[in-house]
Amino acid sequence: MNHNTPLSPRPLRHLSDVRLRVLSSAQLRAHGVSAAETNAQCRPGGAWQQLLPGVFLLHPGPPTGQERVHAVLLYAGRPPGRSGHGTRARPAVPVQPSDEHPAPRATEAAPRLPHQGTDPVPAPYGEVMITGLAALALYGFSSAPPLLSLDRFDVLVPRTRRLRSTGCARLVRTAALPVARQVTGVPVAPVPRALADAVGGLTDADAVRRLLTEAVRGGHCEPTAVVRELTRARLMGRPHVVNAVDALVAEGRTIAEDRLYAMVSEWGLPDPVWNVDLRLPGGPHLGGVDAYWPDQAVAVELDTRAPRPGGRRDSAAESLQWTEYARKREHLERLGITVVHLTPRKLRDAPEQQATIVRTALMAADDRDPAAYVVVLPR
Repeated sequence: MNHNTPLSPRPLRHLSDVRLRVLSSAQLRAHGVSAAETNAQCRPGGAWQQLLPGVFLLHPGPPTGQERVHAVLLYAGRPPGRSGHGTRARPAVPVQPSDEHPAPRATEAAPRLPHQGTDPVPAPYGEVMITGLAALALYGFSSAPPLLSLDRFDVLVPRTRRLRSTGCARLVRTAALPVARQVTGVPVAPVPRALADAVGGLTDADAVRRLLTEAVRGGHCEPTAVVRELTRARLMGRPHVVNAVDALVAEGRTIAEDRLYAMVSEWGLPDPVWNVDLRLPGGPHLGGVDAYWPDQAVAVELDTRAPRPGGRRDSAAESLQWTEYARKREHLERLGITVVHLTPRKLRDAPEQQATIVRTALMAADDRDPAAYVVVLPR
């Protein structure tokens, strides 16, 4: 087989690397395939087909979900082809599987496209990433539709990108791109951003609730990050989104409480009294805490506050809520009670460290002056 010949029109459906089955016109030119040759292969009944402007599928059958994802990224990213100066030999092209050159296994590294010279290989897709429902499907969300059932794929691009949405590619412009995650070799928006972009196109309240709940229950992200992105996208004025967020915050608190119970048990802390209100004898209500050790006068409070919708008014409301947290903590500490604030994220990511913080507070009780007597009531 002559490896310096143009790409063969033989079907590539059995190639394991989807990036060899979907190529841009620039990439084809870089491998010595002219526009005329590409057009010839894409004629009716031909071996190839055009999925999007300048993006081609190198087999005649229906594209898979992954092939459509890569096509959308190639269209939006417009990776540059390699161009030479002067006359040079035709560069090598991807070799199709045969008895002599079998298809690589899925566990092997993706083959690099051959190139000439010493210039760095350009990034496959540039500064773009999949977002919305397609991103959630790639993350493995059971509540997101499978890739094959999606009519369009949302892709985040810089605001200055001069392209239009077309076919299965819907461009979502943004002034500041988040840091992409790599999922099966595909650049994907972080879960909170992907959720916000997905929710923006949904009117089904149950579908929104299922997506948000799975994000938190599945450990993909914390409620605060989701609400922050929904607020940034100005979606918190929609009643079905607000209702889903209320359920999300409740779900997040339940999960955080479970993590707190697990931390106390798994790291050998003494058992506290759970979810109690503290009062002075015959005096005012001091506030509720999530865990309390009466003998050591140590309280744990979960910080599950979430940003709320509405701009400046809610910024003031959130500030007031924090003021109440601070006021309660200051009042309790004036009475000699140590208050430890824990966040759901830290309980998830560093439970041993959080257990050490609580244990240190308990051990330091003997070195402090005795705390005032308080009445402990169930919440």
